[in-house]
Amino acid sequence: MPEEIGNLALSDLMHYATILCKNMVAAIIVFIIGRFIIKRVCSIFAKILKKKNVEISLETFLNNFVSISLNCFLVIIIIGVLGVETSSILTLIASAGVAIGMALGGTLQNFVGGLIIMILKPFKVGDSIEAQGYLGVVKEILIFNTILTTFDNQTIYIPNGLLATGTLKNYSNQSFRRVDVPVSVAYGTNTSEVREVLMKMIDADPRILHDEDHKPSIPMTTMGNSSIDFVIRAWVNSADFFTVKYELTEKVYNIFKEKGIEIPFPQMDVHMRN
Repeated sequence: MPEEIGNLALSDLMHYATILCKNMVAAIIVFIIGRFIIKRVCSIFAKILKKKNVEISLETFLNNFVSISLNCFLVIIIIGVLGVETSSILTLIASAGVAIGMALGGTLQNFVGGLIIMILKPFKVGDSIEAQGYLGVVKEILIFNTILTTFDNQTIYIPNGLLATGTLKNYSNQSFRRVDVPVSVAYGTNTSEVREVLMKMIDADPRILHDEDHKPSIPMTTMGNSSIDFVIRAWVNSADFFTVKYELTEKVYNIFKEKGIEIPFPQMDVHMRN
């Protein structure tokens, strides 16, 4: 009887040893193949970051993050190949991830937003942008927020999560911008004279473009209750936009005053009956 028990135990030991050896061989093969795939993926990812001209600090961080994440995933696979129950490990990791995500929800959103901004580059340092109700120049792009300086010299910190998911205007993306200045004159005014006066004013400004693709125009837009409305449409370099817009508005007033062209006030005709 003891001899049979010993033979049975030896048989079981040999069986488990065989299974362990097979699992070890499979794990080694998985490790070799996995490491090869990870190196290839990391190499491709690094090339993509290079093409996107990602900042060196962010590039290093992202490369390390991808490499560590893939290697952790490979370790979990190898543990499973060895026959160890991985469901409890995955459950623990998932629970920890949920807890961390709930505790740092806003911070993680801003962190991811910062990565998106640095990779896709919807704007860069020095651009004039409008977002979240603020208009200013981008001074610095950080991981969690972006710093703007408004034109009246206020410093604004905007979370990157809002910038990455919200509406944003970038006034520096294009080389040229069109200045629109509304102009109103009284009924009875000679419209040809209005256009002639305004066009001479435009032609005298060297900052306004006159090439084939950016010719200025002065269309009549509406016939309002108290006035005939025009709009001056002139193309300028983006850097000159605000200066030209404000100066044109003042020039229109002065030249109309000089030429005797009436700028009407809102008015109403009242008819009285006996």
